[in-house]
Amino acid sequence: MLLHAVMQLLATTFADRKQGLEDQWHRGEEAATEDLRRALRQYRFFFDRLLGT
Repeated sequence: MLLHAVMQLLATTFADRKQGLEDQWHRGEEAATEDLRRALRQYRFFFDRLLGT
């Protein structure tokens, strides 16, 4: 049950980040390079931990 809760939290966090970036694009704003860098860094950290590398 704990694993399910953690995975749900991670999925929600990533979905919120993705939605925020998409909202910027739909408003005609460009996402800042720093925002994109942080998003990619979070994804990389997550998958590195998931795969144990």
